[in-house]
Amino acid sequence: MNDPMDGTTMVDLALRRIMIRDDSERQYIFLQECRGKRSFLIVIGTNEAQEIQRVVLGQKPERPLTHQLAYDAIRALGADLKRVDIVDMHSNTYYAQLVLQRTNGELAAVVDARPSDAVALALRAKCPLRIAESVLEQVRSDDEGPDPLPGPEASESDE
Repeated sequence: MNDPMDGTTMVDLALRRIMIRDDSERQYIFLQECRGKRSFLIVIGTNEAQEIQRVVLGQKPERPLTHQLAYDAIRALGADLKRVDIVDMHSNTYYAQLVLQRTNGELAAVVDARPSDAVALALRAKCPLRIAESVLEQVRSDDEGPDPLPGPEASESDE
């Protein structure tokens, strides 16, 4: 199976910030290129934001939750999460892929995923998180000004 991102310029990303608002179903993660200033946010659900926060804080629930279960299933089937790629965006919706590799180094599968789930799994697996240069150029901002995320005083109609 060929690597689907051959020939596409990819940019390494890091999670820069998680914003969880108790008064909203919409949460935010802020991602930034590792070797630059370009950044962007993704709106995600509360469950995914809480999972990302658990991984960042090193919290371990008593029983496996959904993302831990998915990661454990990948490992139990003899694969590793090689990397997570955000590969496209249409109608304000990001598209991500989980790139799975067998323990012998052979590409096992490329699985379509929501970016929120993909980021949670990438953090859990401690694997690279990347974005296609073309997508980053489309959504980027230079993070030198005030925080672009809406504050708690913003109403849902302002978002």
